[in-house]
Amino acid sequence: MSDLEVTSVQNARVKGWASLLEKKHRDRSGQFLVEGIHLVKEALECGAQVETIVYDGERGLPLELQEHPALIELPELLVSASTAVMAKCTGTDSPPPVFAVVVKPAVDETALFREKSLVVVLDGVRDPGNAGTIIRSADAVGADAVVLGRGCVDLYNPKTVRSTMGSLFHLPVIEADLLELLPKAKERGIRLAATSLQSAVSCYDCDWTGATWLLMGSESDGVSAEVLGLADQAVIIPIRGRAESLNVAMAATVILYEALRQRG
Repeated sequence: MSDLEVTSVQNARVKGWASLLEKKHRDRSGQFLVEGIHLVKEALECGAQVETIVYDGERGLPLELQEHPALIELPELLVSASTAVMAKCTGTDSPPPVFAVVVKPAVDETALFREKSLVVVLDGVRDPGNAGTIIRSADAVGADAVVLGRGCVDLYNPKTVRSTMGSLFHLPVIEADLLELLPKAKERGIRLAATSLQSAVSCYDCDWTGATWLLMGSESDGVSAEVLGLADQAVIIPIRGRAESLNVAMAATVILYEALRQRG
């Protein structure tokens, strides 16, 4: 185990870690924070480029990480920190026992264009909990990728990362300009299906078996007019009760599981 220990919130490394709570510093450094035992383990086990693992020295390195092969091989990744440092560098009310600094993965768009690809495309989804949940649902059904268009919450916002519950490391999540990317998909024969409250076509009557991208819009406005104009089909989730609608994460999950059902 590393003997390196930091206790002062004025330490230069601590200031660098804490700066990753802000998007501009994440963009500049190409790094982001992963908080909690589960997410740190997922990062290690999925081969993410982990730069540093910081744990609360008063509580000690969590048992789940003590025997992890990556940390046995690279103990220099470990840093012990004071509770004050843990609090400064994490975005939760109760600081987790451990966090990691991770390098953003390289963008790889090849998964988008696989044969019979199933991709979730988010247009203006700004809530980190919804975006993270959709990434988790896409992972659960075996989707090929998730795309975040302009106007979406930052993928590496700590709240978004936490909401993915590790699915961020399981499938490609790509940030892109939809008005540039979606025409490329259409040129390759990929069908674009967007959700719309004005549609009369049930999501259960839509064919999800071929290469299809599911376009989901913002919580308040739905899919933008520009993106909807590129869609090949608009669908709606039928509602029999008195609820006006489902939130975007619930709606995406319903449709993704219908796609999974159709794909066998």
